[in-house]
Amino acid sequence: MTKREPKTAEELLDAVGPAFGKLRRSSLLEVEDPISHKDLSRTLVLRIVLEAEQDDTEGEAGGQSGAGEITVGAVARHLGVDPSVASRMVSDCISAGHLIRAASQQDGRRTVLQLSPEGRELMARFVRHQRSAFECITADWTERERLDFARLMLKYVDSQDALRHRRPGKDAPR
Repeated sequence: MTKREPKTAEELLDAVGPAFGKLRRSSLLEVEDPISHKDLSRTLVLRIVLEAEQDDTEGEAGGQSGAGEITVGAVARHLGVDPSVASRMVSDCISAGHLIRAASQQDGRRTVLQLSPEGRELMARFVRHQRSAFECITADWTERERLDFARLMLKYVDSQDALRHRRPGKDAPR
């Protein structure tokens, strides 16, 4: 079966949404060091905690210690799920040994999440898996195409993140 290429700009742009859906469904591509379905779900939570830790490290350089602390509520907001769903996801990561609960350095009454050494190893393995999958999928692309796609994908994600963090106002969708 030959895949029909979109002919117009409108068709091309309409094809983006379904393409993202296919990306998520095919994320377990069998490449070197495959990731299980369960661990793939866990990486959603672990990525949020890892990015917060990285933001905190960058914030410390600017004198903003503790800015990157992540709670179960923050995980729920990042994933756009109910707090009870996030709590179950976090509990699963803790049971698997990938996350630990710790007292907040800013407010000892709060419990924050931190990656365990096993969680860091899973994330390192996941990054290797993602890179291997990208290289496999784009094997017949030119180096320029690979780099252009990577740059534009990162730009897209940054723009999406900026929309998520904007304050509601006159420009917000209704």
